[in-house]
Amino acid sequence: MNLRNAFKACLRIPASQVTDEAIYRDRRRLLAALAASPALGLSGCAEAEPPAPPATTVTRAEVESGFKTDEELTRYEDITTYNNFYEFGTGKSDPSKAAKTLRTSPWTVAVGGECGKPGKLSLDDLLKGLLPEERIYRLRCVEGWSMVIPWLGVPLADVLRRFEPNSNANYVAFTTLADRQQMPGIRYRSIDWPYREGLRIDEAMHPLTLLATGLYGKPLPQQNGAPLRLVVPWKYGFKSIKSIVAITFARHPPHCSWNRLQPNEYGFFSNVNPDVDHPRWSQKSERRIAGTASKLFAERIPTRLFNGYADQVGDMYAGMDLRRWF
Repeated sequence: MNLRNAFKACLRIPASQVTDEAIYRDRRRLLAALAASPALGLSGCAEAEPPAPPATTVTRAEVESGFKTDEELTRYEDITTYNNFYEFGTGKSDPSKAAKTLRTSPWTVAVGGECGKPGKLSLDDLLKGLLPEERIYRLRCVEGWSMVIPWLGVPLADVLRRFEPNSNANYVAFTTLADRQQMPGIRYRSIDWPYREGLRIDEAMHPLTLLATGLYGKPLPQQNGAPLRLVVPWKYGFKSIKSIVAITFARHPPHCSWNRLQPNEYGFFSNVNPDVDHPRWSQKSERRIAGTASKLFAERIPTRLFNGYADQVGDMYAGMDLRRWF
């Protein structure tokens, strides 16, 4: 099966055939599920390859690299029903209810700016030849709650290099789809739509920065940024822009929606930092989402600098005043 047909087949996956959360949690059959689609790592596709060897548990080396954490995973149910995606409403449960209108196929991404090979590509072509990787990252929201999410995706750097960024490419800008017909939230002018975000080029090229296409061994749900979103685990969650339709190499710092809207509250870098409070609340601790029948949040835990990824990313900010460049 070629890449294009594999992708189309995956889009027709019935709910009964996606990876069960219990299977994913013990990860003994994870690689077998991933083998079903070399393009996106989605389970249940037709003409699947033979099962792969059982996945091993998270190793110390993986934890030290930052690519995985051995912390308890947040439930799939909570990841997909408690999140921010203002294009579908401002309530935490709004996206899971309203995002069903989002059409994720066909999907194209325009890449341009300071690069040698700009273009507008289908999602299939954008990811062509790249095998999905499992990353288990902590996600820290600027609002003070957090999750542990098992993503599937490809390193952003592997995609960006294909477009040959030039010496003027100091930053990378990202833009989300803005379609009033599909996204009822953008009818309200709370934000200057479309939603935009940006990274410095070294942040974008860092090995931890991921273009995610799935979670829990399943395709990304619409409410979580389908079919393509950014994941930058050492930054507050709003930097991990969803439903990307444009990537632009820029010479100067790009427009970032929350930074432009309220710059005293949301800095350009937005690195997780327990020593820099939000003007309206402390960032020293967080509430881990650990939904049970009786409560949504577990007990508060201390927030770590760079969300616990200081060993991997701290060198990029050496010598910077992290209170000024928040």
